[in-house]
Amino acid sequence: MTIAVIVTRYLTGRATVTDDQRAFWNNRFSGDDYLFGTAPNAFLATQRERLKPGMRALAIADGEGRNGVFMAQQGLDVLSIDFSPVALAKAQKLATAAGVTLKTECVDLAQWDWGEPRFDVVAAIFFQFADPAWRSRIFASIKHVLVPGGLLLLEGYRPKQLEYGTGGPSQVENLYTRELLEREFADMEILHLAEYDAEVNEGSRHQGMSALIDLVARKR
Repeated sequence: MTIAVIVTRYLTGRATVTDDQRAFWNNRFSGDDYLFGTAPNAFLATQRERLKPGMRALAIADGEGRNGVFMAQQGLDVLSIDFSPVALAKAQKLATAAGVTLKTECVDLAQWDWGEPRFDVVAAIFFQFADPAWRSRIFASIKHVLVPGGLLLLEGYRPKQLEYGTGGPSQVENLYTRELLEREFADMEILHLAEYDAEVNEGSRHQGMSALIDLVARKR
């Protein structure tokens, strides 16, 4: 494979992400280790057969790039987005080590121009920083940016995760339920929706028993 030639683009305009939030996560990502590991999310890896070479993919809040790089290794044309330039620099490093090409954009999702339908796959793994109103807007944008027949691959934590305390947000309203996902994606064909508890071993930040929910949905 070709060694990565990666473009990171910074968007202009008033940032919704605060300077303190950006500094906090830039500091967390500043070490040599990968906070969530370098292997792909386990759920995403189980969806490998759905990922076909040449597909255009978007990895939301991809951090240090483990999921974007995995999709690129399957032959997809991947855009990886995050608000931390430090994380995206490590994503570039990971892509280079893997010998794949990964495009990145450093964005504030509250202001990002998602553009016209252009992606065959959107990977939305553990992006549970958004409150319910903002989350609904993100979900609507995901559906818009998928082409007809495009796939959403989503994993997140359920409210029971607050009992485990092994990762994710502390705000219960940011967590997912079956009813929430069925309602938000009722206009898509739901191919897979599963709630379960499982041991997670994804870097230092996702460790231990976790309350998970997975969704695979196709745009009609």
